[in-house]
Amino acid sequence: MKSSEPVIAIRNVTKRFDAVVALDDVSIDVAPGEFHAIVGENGAGKSTLMKILAGVITDYDGRYMLRGKAVRFTGTRDAERDGVAIIHQELNLVEQLSAAANMYLGRELRTPWGLLDNRAMEASAAALLEQLECHVDPRAPASSLRVGDQQLVEIAKALSLDSNILIMDEPTSALTETEVARLFRVVERLRRQDVTILYISHKMDEVFQLADRITVLRDGRMVDSLVRADTTPREITHLMVGRDIEDARIGEGHSRKDVVLEVERLSLPWSGHARQWRLRDVSFKLHAGEIVGIAGLMGAGRTELLESLFGASAERPTGEVRLHGKPVAFRHPAEAMAAGIALVTEDRKRLGLFSHLNVRENITTCTLSRATSAKLIRRPRENDLAREIIDQLRVKASGPEAAITSLSGGNQQKTIIGRWLLTRPDVLLLDDPTRGVDVGAKAELYRLMDELCRAGLAILVTSSELPELLTVSDRILVLCEGRLTGEFTRAEATEQKIMEAATRRELVA
Repeated sequence: MKSSEPVIAIRNVTKRFDAVVALDDVSIDVAPGEFHAIVGENGAGKSTLMKILAGVITDYDGRYMLRGKAVRFTGTRDAERDGVAIIHQELNLVEQLSAAANMYLGRELRTPWGLLDNRAMEASAAALLEQLECHVDPRAPASSLRVGDQQLVEIAKALSLDSNILIMDEPTSALTETEVARLFRVVERLRRQDVTILYISHKMDEVFQLADRITVLRDGRMVDSLVRADTTPREITHLMVGRDIEDARIGEGHSRKDVVLEVERLSLPWSGHARQWRLRDVSFKLHAGEIVGIAGLMGAGRTELLESLFGASAERPTGEVRLHGKPVAFRHPAEAMAAGIALVTEDRKRLGLFSHLNVRENITTCTLSRATSAKLIRRPRENDLAREIIDQLRVKASGPEAAITSLSGGNQQKTIIGRWLLTRPDVLLLDDPTRGVDVGAKAELYRLMDELCRAGLAILVTSSELPELLTVSDRILVLCEGRLTGEFTRAEATEQKIMEAATRRELVA
């Protein structure tokens, strides 16, 4: 900490969304140049508090003091003028615009004649992305970028503001370990420049690596604020959830059954790219009652593999896929779903949620036939289906009629997983399913995966967190630039072996 005089002082802040109290009489001090971590379960109020600080939410009770002066921002532009910028957990890019145009949206650079200076914006964007060691073309449309690259563009956008207070809301949730390391190098440079950083993360290793002070929120209230050196991850986790989280020990004793899915020499073309293939000659088998993890750095082909199996890839894959011994070639996700395959996508906001529908409708959208009679939807049956998932996955919502956008990111993810569980699949494809999910909810999801596996479900899961894959997987397959470069049993797998395989291009016999 640089000074005892707070740069930010929050006093008795309360925020309600209808009947839901998101923040309840919260008071927090943040010192200049401090790296201050804000932690808590999904729904604890972290993102709501950060949105107040950044001018996203302007209607609240209580006082907000910035550098000793009372402020009440009228919007994010107002906050940015006062040196406060935010990197949102949920991506806010305009898909039709380029990476550079997104970074300068609303504050575009112009020529002396008043025209847009695209060349200057692209050059500036390229320099900022270079800081992040990110190889995204500034002219590329945001829609063409994977979630991790979109996250890096959001981070570069915030850096372009030259703010002295930077709010980071789960900035590493879509990044691989390599990209996280790059971001941390940027964070260290910012700290040397006395930038104050407020950091939301569910990852205790990040929090304890970086934070000066850790503030814990639970159910909208401030529980405690502790100096990092004076506490432990176990104590912080206990404060977050109000109980000790037992180590998730799953997978031991899984009994593999018959082969459900066989993949032979699966390849996915990449038109117009020098590499030519997003996936090349990938082969493996997946058994009932087994969890197989897919590891790899960004661009390795993890998401593309799941999309190819689900009939959701932009180009037609080649090779052979057999489901229960019978060849299949899905042309559309509806065909895969009908055959017993489900996919929980990596990007829940863009590809998973129906933001205009409520919780009940989001859960039952794939299984309305089970609530239909005489071609009419029977609301009591539909409510029963939704309640089954809400109770099973402990979704925190005011009820089935709650707006899906009123839920925290983790509870939105539970809703999507529940939607697919209602289809009663034989194969469940999970693409980074715990992104943005807190430690308590992660443990619940791990246990759920274990229960589903023991009930005979075959699960193929990707994750950007190697410890997660080591926790949940019976086997781990490793991809590098679209090729299978490693396969390890639970007993064989280590982080070092996986990373070695993730950085070599050919499978070593």
